[in-house]
Amino acid sequence: MAGVYWYAGNWSTEEPKVIGPMDHAFWLGSVIFDGGRSFGGVAPDLDLHCARAVQSARNMLMKPTKTPAEIEELCREGIRRMGPQAELYIRPMFFVRKGLGAARPDPDSTDFILAIYDSPLPEYKGFSACLAPQRRPAPDQAPTDAKAACLYPNGSRAAAFAHDKGFEAAVVCDPIGHVAEFAHANLMFAKDGKVITPAVNGTFLAGITRGRVIALLREAGVTVEERAVKPEELETADEIFSTGNYGKVLPCSNWQGRAMQPGPLCQKARTLYFDWAEAKWRILPKVAA
Repeated sequence: MAGVYWYAGNWSTEEPKVIGPMDHAFWLGSVIFDGGRSFGGVAPDLDLHCARAVQSARNMLMKPTKTPAEIEELCREGIRRMGPQAELYIRPMFFVRKGLGAARPDPDSTDFILAIYDSPLPEYKGFSACLAPQRRPAPDQAPTDAKAACLYPNGSRAAAFAHDKGFEAAVVCDPIGHVAEFAHANLMFAKDGKVITPAVNGTFLAGITRGRVIALLREAGVTVEERAVKPEELETADEIFSTGNYGKVLPCSNWQGRAMQPGPLCQKARTLYFDWAEAKWRILPKVAA
């Protein structure tokens, strides 16, 4: 895929080869990343994604070598290099090269790399989903306060479980059996005109897109409840939809075999989000159709 990469002061269109088998990041997973988006010269909440990358690094015992503002400027430069019509994934990453006594990461060996590459926004169409047996860990079981790479393999196992059952996405619970989120996105559902989403409890990443959608819906007069959600509530939901950086707002059209139509609150959330992004976060001139 086409992309641009920044490492050690240089831009390249080829992926830099930056770690080896003895690096701490390679064998003990001391890697964090964040995921911004740019589409048509718009990059919503880019500052928040850059700030979260730095905070994630700190929470993973790293010593960030870039400030949020420095990362954001690099992201803007990469977006300019890819052009005003590109649909991009923006991935700043910190990683650790050395260990202290092998297991503990050496903060002074923290390194940084940025990848910006073509990643078209998925179509606004429904996806199927089911409940998976994998669970999100408690905060004392994993670094849940960071967007750490080591948290994602279990989500991939949940997604594989769903695929094997004939579904496209998985929902996972927290350690006590309440709904946490989709395997790779946050979850919302609608019931009787209200939007409901699992309350932040430290077991899953409360996404930047999630927070933005909640704020926009409330500003538009929609009631949004953040609370504990039981899996059985999804069986009678009027709508189920995902919020996340990759797809922004997407509807679930089949929940464990029950056909569902994309509903008005999902559509409202999506329209509000993209209208807000266009109004607040255009960083390249709009190209005439």
